[in-house]
Parts: sequence; structure tokens; C-alpha cells
Amino acid sequence: MCLGDDPTCAAFAEHRLRYRRDMEPERRAFLKSGFVASGGAAALAAGGFSLVSPALAEASRGVRQSAHYHLPATAETVHWGYFSKTLKPQVEIASGDYVTIETLTHHANDDSERMVTGDPGAESVFLWTKEKKGVTRRGAGPEDAKLGPGGGLGVHICTGPVAIRGAEPGDVLEVRILDVAPRPSANPKFKGSTFGSNAAAWWGYHYGDMLEGKKREVITIYEVDATGGRDWAKAVYSFPWPGVTDPNGVLHPTIDYPGIPVDHTRTTRTYDVLKGIRVPIRPHFGTMGLAPAEAEMVNSIPPSYTGGNIDNWRIGKGATMYYPVAVPGALFSVGDPHASQGDSELCGTAIECSLTGTFQFILHKKTDLAGTSLEALDFPMIETAEDWVLSGFSYPNYLRDLGPDAQNAIFQKSSLDLAMRDAFHKMRSFLMHAKGLTEDEAISLMSIAVDFGITQVVDGNWGVHAIVKKAIFSERTA
Repeated sequence: MCLGDDPTCAAFAEHRLRYRRDMEPERRAFLKSGFVASGGAAALAAGGFSLVSPALAEASRGVRQSAHYHLPATAETVHWGYFSKTLKPQVEIASGDYVTIETLTHHANDDSERMVTGDPGAESVFLWTKEKKGVTRRGAGPEDAKLGPGGGLGVHICTGPVAIRGAEPGDVLEVRILDVAPRPSANPKFKGSTFGSNAAAWWGYHYGDMLEGKKREVITIYEVDATGGRDWAKAVYSFPWPGVTDPNGVLHPTIDYPGIPVDHTRTTRTYDVLKGIRVPIRPHFGTMGLAPAEAEMVNSIPPSYTGGNIDNWRIGKGATMYYPVAVPGALFSVGDPHASQGDSELCGTAIECSLTGTFQFILHKKTDLAGTSLEALDFPMIETAEDWVLSGFSYPNYLRDLGPDAQNAIFQKSSLDLAMRDAFHKMRSFLMHAKGLTEDEAISLMSIAVDFGITQVVDGNWGVHAIVKKAIFSERTA
């Protein structure tokens, strides 16, 4: 869809005018904030500060006018279930540029009538007949895997990658999330609505602990107001996974391969599910990050030091992410869009719902990082208007820490104890080196003012996040 960036579009002039009109209020407000690399004041309304000091912002500021790109989600622009340093970039940009990126949930085929039908991009990605598959590889596994190429060793549809010109290992990439919008259903029957799927699946934390020992996978379809007039989602119906035979004749008694088209003539729907319950929406991207250096193809499920499947609902509009660059060009990809999720993502998924995000990318070169808060950053970090959020994992860099079989071993070795200790170590280092506290001061402050939460217990490399309020440091001069 043209957003004012396709001169061949018949309505290019109208779309360009609309884009500029829509962007200006957002951009003016954003340019006033301390996140923009303009050398302006770093203080935020909440009383905190950005990790990017005025001096670092000035060093990272480009001299050219920023450009804006649009990256649609199609069978040609997505990679399904893996990150890779060998992927060809879908677009190459300069530091300071903006990119609007469409993302698709890999659960759209749980109800294709609501989430795929009539949407050319989604239809191209989810196409699967005996004769043709829109995206053949789904996962980082072998081409000849029993379930299909990639084996489902990785499930997220990621749009990208976006290459940042001049990015090199040792740099830090700042990614500002300027906007997040739901992808409306393209089916005229559901005009004005967006839909998402929540799968209580076999990989969920609950699965081995069901009452009466009755294991089952249950999918719940949720509706979101695509116009933004309602800030909550409601359940539409649920159904037990019926066991599905895919177009290639492979039986899937459980949800073991992404994008399997569900035949709803074989499902039993319950329509009174969660009646009268309003679920607050928290639109965000569950999987977002850079390509790691340690392997050529990396399963998209376990998060790691370059980001990936962090599944923290705070990674939404207004947040800024900081990532250590591991490969030339950084190679940023985003997917796994969620309408809402609670800390822990306990049953295995969020409300998996297609979204479109607008991002700005700022590259901070290694030579400019000395003496700054970002100097020693070797993990993905979240910054919001009020908080700094540090991501702890069972293994900070499992690809390095667990050896040649890391992509299998991580699913057996994770624990919350390890993730908590990693979050503690990272917060201690942050408070000492970025905020100038002694170790004893940092430990005391962590116990009385830092919130540690369970990010997720379903992604192989389990996560604990540590949240510190910026306002705590409002009177500190150094």
C-alpha cells in the first residue's frame, strides 16, 4: 500500500500529502523529546534522562535530511523463523532515517477468514497449497525436515532486514518506535476490526500442570478496534486445536509448525468465552532485533544479546531500543506483533495480531561511546519516557555460552534463577557505570527501588527484566 512513497501510485500526490500531514504532529512532538539526536536538552517530562547524552547525540547527528521508507510485508520481504547475517537487506538506510514496516503474525492462519482473506501481502505469505508455498522455509532447521523446510525451529514472520549504512560490530543501534498501528482486516465482513490469536500451546508454562492432567491446546480469537476508538480487546470465540493435516498431507496433532491453515469445518467453537471481559491493549513487537554473529542461521524463538524474541510488552510506541551491533550493516528485523501480553506470556503466546510500526534508526559509532552510558552495552535495553528496562536472560549470549549445540541446548538449560542473576548483574553494572554508584549503593537501591519482573517463560532462553525509574535520578548531578 502506498504511503506517499511510491511515485508510480495513481494517487501518489494525495497519499504523500496525507502522510506528511499525519507525520508532522508526531514528528514535531518527537523532535522536542530528549530521545532525538539533535543535541537538545535530554530531560524528559517524567523528570528522567535519555541514555543518549547531548554530546553523544551531537556526535551521532547526521548532516543530511532524513529520508522515509516503507517496507511492506510480502512473501518477498519476510524471513520466517530465523535471523541470519547472510540475508540480503530489503532496504539500506542511513542513520537518522525513518522506516514504516509492516509485520504479520505467524498465527494469522488460526482464522484466515479474519486475518488473511483479502489482504494481498498476507495472502502471499500464507499461501500454501499442494502445488505452492508462499514462504517455503519456516525455521532455522534443515531443508529436508519432516514437517517442511526449516522444521519449525523458529516461528516468527520477520520483515526485513533493514541495513544501516556504516554500522559495524562494536557500534550501538538506537531504534525509536514512533508509532504502532493495527493492520485492519481486509475482509469486508469485518470492516473496522483487527483480529489476533492467543494459543495456549504445548510450549506454554501451564501445559504440564493442567487440572486433572488433561493436556490440551486451546486457541482464542480476539477482536481489536482497528480505528483506535477502543483501547481494549474482546474475545470472539475459542476452539481446541483439532489436529490438522497440512496441504502436503502431514498430520499436525499439536501446533508444531508455523502457519498451518486451520480447517474450521473441523473445529468446535465456544462463543461465550471471557464474556464481559475487557483486555487492555498494549500493542508491541515481541520479536525485534539485529542479526547475531555466531551462526549463519539462528532460531527466532530464544532471545539473545542482539535482541530477538524478548516478548516484553514495553517495546511499543514511544519506547526506544538500544542494541549492540554484531555484524556489518546491523541487519534489523521485526515481527511477532502483539495486541497485548502480560509479563510471563505464560500460556505460550500473546494476542498475536498483525501491526505496522514506524521506526527511526540512529547509529552510535564505537569511537563516540567512550565515557557514555552506552559504552559497555552488550545486551538489548529498553528506554521509555519514565523507565530504563534491562533484559536479563538465562544465558546472556546462549549461542556463545552453550557451544556448538547451543540452539538445541538452550531449551533444556534455561531457568528463572539464571535469568534473575543475569538481570541483577546487568542492573548492578548499569547503576555503577552509567549512574556512578558504588557497588554497595547499587545493591541497596536495587532492593528498595528496582522492580524485577518475569518477562517470559516460554522462549527457550527465559527472561527477567529489571525496571528502574528515571525520576530517581532527577536531583543527581553526575
